[in-house]
Amino acid sequence: MIHEIYQKPIRMGSILKFTLPTIVMTLVQSLYSMVDGIFVANLIGETALSALTLISPYFNILTAVAAMFASGGSAVVMKKMGEGRHREACEDFTMLMLCNLLTGGILTIAGTVFAGQLSGVFHASAEVSLYCKEYLFSYMFFAVFHLLFSNLEMYVIASGGSGLAMFSSIFGGIFNIIFDYLLIKVFSMGMKGAAIASGMGMMIPCLTMIVYFMRKKHMLRFAMPGFRPGILLKTASNGFSEFSGNLVSGVVMLLFNQCMLRYAGEAGVAASTIIFYVFGFMSALYMGYMFGVSPLLSYFYGENNREKLRKLRNISLFFIGLVAAVTTICAVAGSEVLVGVFANPGTEAYLLAIHGNKLFSAALLLVGFNTFSSMLFTALSNGLISAIISFSRTFLFLTGAVVTLPVLWGLDGLWLAVPASELMAAVLSFSFFEKYKKKYGY
Repeated sequence: MIHEIYQKPIRMGSILKFTLPTIVMTLVQSLYSMVDGIFVANLIGETALSALTLISPYFNILTAVAAMFASGGSAVVMKKMGEGRHREACEDFTMLMLCNLLTGGILTIAGTVFAGQLSGVFHASAEVSLYCKEYLFSYMFFAVFHLLFSNLEMYVIASGGSGLAMFSSIFGGIFNIIFDYLLIKVFSMGMKGAAIASGMGMMIPCLTMIVYFMRKKHMLRFAMPGFRPGILLKTASNGFSEFSGNLVSGVVMLLFNQCMLRYAGEAGVAASTIIFYVFGFMSALYMGYMFGVSPLLSYFYGENNREKLRKLRNISLFFIGLVAAVTTICAVAGSEVLVGVFANPGTEAYLLAIHGNKLFSAALLLVGFNTFSSMLFTALSNGLISAIISFSRTFLFLTGAVVTLPVLWGLDGLWLAVPASELMAAVLSFSFFEKYKKKYGY
C-alpha cells in the first residue's frame, strides 16, 4: 500500500510532519555516541575519550558501507516504486538486505582479528592504545547490526513507517544508556562495556524493524530475493558518494588527529572529540530531514513529477537555511554548557574545546546545503555528481585546509579547517545545483 505522502500535494506542513520522526530519530542516534562519550569521559577518563576519537575512522568504514547500501539502494528501489514496479522493488530490497548481512559478517571477522594492529597505527601512549583495542574489538561483533540499522531505517522511512524508525531509535538509545551504566559503572567493564552498550543499542531496534518488513500490508516487505547483478552495480554507483564521503572523512580524521596530537597533545584530541560530538548533534537536524525527503525525491523522479520535485526543493532549502541559523547561534552561545557535559570546567580539554567550538561551529552555516546537494543527486540516481561534491568536500578541500591552515594560524587554523572546506564545497554545490536544474526539473 502506497503511503499517502507520495500521493497528496506537497505542502510545508505535510513534509515537516512526515520528516519530524526522522529528525527526532537522527538526534537520538547522534546521542548514541555522545552517551558513550559522556560515560567514558566521566567514568573512565579523558584519556579513554581520546581513544574514542582516534579509532573513529574505523567506524567510518562501517558507516561508509552502510551509507552506500542505504542511500544508493533506496534510490534504486524507490525509483522502481515510482515507476509502478512494486514487486521488483521488494525483491531488490530483500537482496540488498542479504548483501548487508554478508558484508557485515566479513567486516566482523576482519575487525576482531586485526584489532590490535589497527589500534597500534596511532603511536599513542600504551594506555590509549589499550583503550582503542578494547573498544574496537568488542564493537566489531556488532558490525552486522551497524550496517542493518542504517539500511532498515532508511527503508522503514521510505515505506511510510517513520514513526516506527523514530521509536526504534529512542528505544535503542534508552537501552544504550542503561547498558552503558550497567556495563561501565556496575560491572566495571570499561571500554569493552561502552562498545557492547553501543552495539546493543543498535541490535534491538534492528530486530524490531525486521519484523516490520515481514508483514505484507506495508509498501516495502521481504520477498523472494531477485538476484540481479545490475542492481548491485546501480546501488554502488548511486551510493558511491556516501561511501567515499564517509570513507575519506575517516582518512582525513586520521590526519586531523595526528595534527591535533602535534599541536595540543592528547588533551587536544579529547577537545576535538567533544567538538565533533556537538557538531554531530547539531547537524543531525539536517540529516534527519534529508533521510525523510530522500525517498520522496527518488519516487517523484521515477514518477516524472517535476512539480512536486520543485516544491520539495523550495521547502527543503527554506528549512535548511532556518536550521543553519538556529544551530550556529546555539552552538556558539551555548559552548560552555555543551562542552561542560563532557569535561570538567577549568581542565585543559575544557578550555581548548570552548575556544575551538566557537570557531568550528561556523561550518554549521553551510554543511546542511552541501549535504542536501549531494543527497539530492544520489536520490536522482546521478551518483557521479553526488560523488564529486562529497569527495571534494570531505577529502580534497578538507585535506588541503588541514594541511595549510595550521601552518598559517596554528591550532586556530586546525579548528577553522572544516568551516573553510564547507565554504569551498558550497561554491561547488551551488554550481552543480544550478547546472542540473533544468535536466531534473527541480
